[in-house]
Amino acid sequence: MLENNLTAVTELFILGFQGSQGFRISLFCLFLVVYCGTICGNLLIITLVSTSKNLHTPMYFFISQLSVSDILVITDIVPYLLHILLNNGGSISLIECITQFYFLGASESSECFLLGMMSYDRYVAICNPLRYSSIMTNRHCGILSITCWLFGFSLVLIHLIKTGTLNFCGSNIIDHLFCDIVPLLGLSCSDISIIHLEIYLLSILIVIIPSTINVISYVYIVLAVLKIPSSTGRQKAFSTCSSHLTVVSIFYGTMLSTYIVPTKGRSQTMSKILSLLYTVFTPLVNPIIYSLRNRDIRKAVQRTFDKLMI
Repeated sequence: MLENNLTAVTELFILGFQGSQGFRISLFCLFLVVYCGTICGNLLIITLVSTSKNLHTPMYFFISQLSVSDILVITDIVPYLLHILLNNGGSISLIECITQFYFLGASESSECFLLGMMSYDRYVAICNPLRYSSIMTNRHCGILSITCWLFGFSLVLIHLIKTGTLNFCGSNIIDHLFCDIVPLLGLSCSDISIIHLEIYLLSILIVIIPSTINVISYVYIVLAVLKIPSSTGRQKAFSTCSSHLTVVSIFYGTMLSTYIVPTKGRSQTMSKILSLLYTVFTPLVNPIIYSLRNRDIRKAVQRTFDKLMI
């Protein structure tokens, strides 16, 4: 009996959304539309930034990097989610599950650092406008971007290596939409206290440090903007930060509601819905925010369509 209880789990079963076939088909269509819209929107931004000369600036370079991160996140989650919706659940090997979690965590971590670098870029642009071009050079932006990606993928890899040494036994059912760290650790029969400590320490690096950069940057930005004598100048300065502030608020708001807010009394369905906010709907909203609230991108889109119509 003890041997059976300690049988190693090598394959997991993800439940997804349980319900009638009609309900699951409706969700399948919704997520398919969201996925296609997200890919098209973010690819459009990447293409515009790459091809439009007036968008060859540090701000738009980081926006395009953010779009790459959003594509990685939603591509890591939605295709398999569509599969389990059609099949009322789906099997996935333990290695594939850990791999899915790694790319999700690495992409989200990289996005945290990218958002921090974007706030730093706005700080330099508003607080040191005369030195902006000499500070935010192409080389400097490239180094900052590579650093964000390396930090994101490397830090999560440290956590992944430790998670891969855990023993999984007993139940192999994950009542979730994808392989997230919390439901995955719930299946482990090993001591996970070290893992929780590791998550706490990594969270300081991945979340707290970029958040601190965001807060400090915008404190200096607000102080600098308030010194501008004309209301038009203040409004113009704030408008260059509005899109980034909106994206930061949505990103951290959904992340905090999923992982930080106490889960006691929260239904499993609510947990699934909250997880969808930052993995599926945030990557859809980001390009919409930058497109609707950014005049340069709207003009670039208009010029592109005009060329296509000729």
